[in-house]
Amino acid sequence: MKVGIVVPYSWSFWGGVLEHADHQARALHELGVDAKLIVGNDPPGRLTKLLHPKEGRHTPPPDYVLPVGRSVIVPANASLHNLVLSPPAMLRLKRVLAEERFDVVHVHEPLAPILSVFTLLVAECPAVATCHSAGKLAWYPLGKAFWGIAADRIDYRIAVSEAARRSAEPYVGGPFEIIPNGIVLPPRFDAGNRDGNVVFIGRNEQRKGLQVVLRAWPQVAARTGARLRVVGADPLSVRWLARREGLSLDRVDLLGGLYEDELTRELERASLLAAPALGGESFGMVLTRAFASATPAVASDIEGYAAVATPESAVLVPPGEPDRLAHALVELLEDEPRRQRLGEGARKVAERYSWEPIARRLLTIYEELQDEGVREQAAA
Repeated sequence: MKVGIVVPYSWSFWGGVLEHADHQARALHELGVDAKLIVGNDPPGRLTKLLHPKEGRHTPPPDYVLPVGRSVIVPANASLHNLVLSPPAMLRLKRVLAEERFDVVHVHEPLAPILSVFTLLVAECPAVATCHSAGKLAWYPLGKAFWGIAADRIDYRIAVSEAARRSAEPYVGGPFEIIPNGIVLPPRFDAGNRDGNVVFIGRNEQRKGLQVVLRAWPQVAARTGARLRVVGADPLSVRWLARREGLSLDRVDLLGGLYEDELTRELERASLLAAPALGGESFGMVLTRAFASATPAVASDIEGYAAVATPESAVLVPPGEPDRLAHALVELLEDEPRRQRLGEGARKVAERYSWEPIARRLLTIYEELQDEGVREQAAA
């Protein structure tokens, strides 16, 4: 079976949806599926620096990735997305679909322009769609108004969480099956032998709550001597944030973007994950990423995180309250037996989201759609 997985973003700028789709392709490969990932790509050079002020990853994509065009920054859902919007990308995408002759296409964020929508409009095979985002999303009403016909071409609808389903269903239709984001589980883990530091993973965007943990950090550092390791946020933008808000970066390490293996090693060393997002998170993917390495979390008590975290794996605190965040971080850093028990519980939670059963469920959906198509052709 051949499956085309379409993501409207750029391979060069990592994010949760792209990570999900990349691991989806790899997990399907393990099951014998010829899965290709169709995305944007922004190679290094002056044009990329002009269009994208933050540093991306500019190594050549692997052979199962089929890039079809450059991206531009578009604000949406209190975030900055790297969307592919150029008309030539549509021509390249159409050529890829004609050459590859996929049995099924699987689009992520189906009403996000331009790759996902265009795939739904022109693909001649069954289409599966996964909706990731939650909250008040500008592109859902706009997408329904301008290209809502694309939603009628979806043969099977998936949401990564109940929150994502509620946001999508008025615009994408239904019914939906809830299939969560998967996680790659390191084969070995050790909840102990940690370095006493705390990791934050996320872009420097208001809803990710970086400013909250930076306000909390002087209390944590003074009590514990821990360092805050900031991953994913552009270091220059964090320095500007600190200067603008009068925040200290003492005992704060700005690591920028890390490749997957580097992030895994960082999480395997860290004592805790700090996840102080303010909202707009449909699924606690950053939590399960840490849980896979037996790293527990102190996280905001928001719907997307509370649906993943358990009392045995994390401590939830009210969003936007630095003092409460600091207290919880200090309490765990000073209680190693409890922190280690939470780490062991976190790994058990992560095992529920292993990619292997999720990929098998997706393959079953693809095969059922393919069989339905064969029966329809035979009847015709």
